[in-house]
Amino acid sequence: MKAILTIVTLLCAALFLSFVGDYELLIPQGFPEPYIPEDNQLTQSRVDLGEKLFFDKVLSRDSSLSCASCHIPKFAFTDRIPRAIGIREQEGSRNTPTLTNVAYQDKFLLDGLNPSLEAQVNIPVHEVKEFDFSIILVAERMKKNPEYVRLSQEAYGSEPSPRIITNAIAAYERTLISGNSVYDKYHFQGDSTALSHSQKRGINLFYNTLYCSECHAGFNFTNGGLTNNGLYEHYADTGRMRLFGMEKDRAIFKVPTLRNIAITYPHMHDGSLNSLDDVINHYSSGGKSHQNKSELIQPFTLTKEERTDLISFLQALTDSSFLSLNE
Repeated sequence: MKAILTIVTLLCAALFLSFVGDYELLIPQGFPEPYIPEDNQLTQSRVDLGEKLFFDKVLSRDSSLSCASCHIPKFAFTDRIPRAIGIREQEGSRNTPTLTNVAYQDKFLLDGLNPSLEAQVNIPVHEVKEFDFSIILVAERMKKNPEYVRLSQEAYGSEPSPRIITNAIAAYERTLISGNSVYDKYHFQGDSTALSHSQKRGINLFYNTLYCSECHAGFNFTNGGLTNNGLYEHYADTGRMRLFGMEKDRAIFKVPTLRNIAITYPHMHDGSLNSLDDVINHYSSGGKSHQNKSELIQPFTLTKEERTDLISFLQALTDSSFLSLNE
């Protein structure tokens, strides 16, 4: 009984429940409540439908791929390859982004072109190099499946439709909240023993010496902004420029969260950096010359011990409980 009470106490210290619709959303200590659209409040039936769709290959033209084919839970909902592979083994142009804490994002795609999680669901379905299908045809497939008809009625009071598909998957993705790393135990849950001395020194480097938190800020280790980090002098991918064609947007990409960063390699928008060592090498060099490169990207030097400490801190952002979702 004492052991059970201890576990319950630890869970209560780490999480609080937020009732969104009839769904109990577990929000980590130190995290705000995420924004949930009024027309897509969370309910258990909506989350269940979205989860089923997320792992179902019904979304792709040849029924060969699901969302989870690229967003693999044990890899923090990434796929550990440089660029995503769609149907017919077609390679995309960008790295698969993590779904860690997408409930807290307000812009989607790696260049932030898409304004909502619901709208984002349409992109891989229609993209020729991903699912190469139509969300209208996905709905027609679902109508032939009695279980999907029942689940859609329970969740949204209607038969399967494109809107139900996008809303349900977005509802499920909003439950993918990660905030139980050893860093969280130390910083938010008050466990002074959770981090090693090396990891604590890494925190000081991250915040007070290198000022990484200028971009990777707050509880989610991202300021939610868009920037150019000097990865290349000439980019094959124009980034946000494709929205309005303005030069100031050339090679501008989202600042990603650093949560689970030790798991979500390879890194950068094109998966060109294989390890945290490679990432540190890039930033310590000051990056390549580019007209839109952020002024915050400046060269620096680390000792061998400092490099070890910084990587140790970044590894402390791994949430093992998040990686075991859906097991």
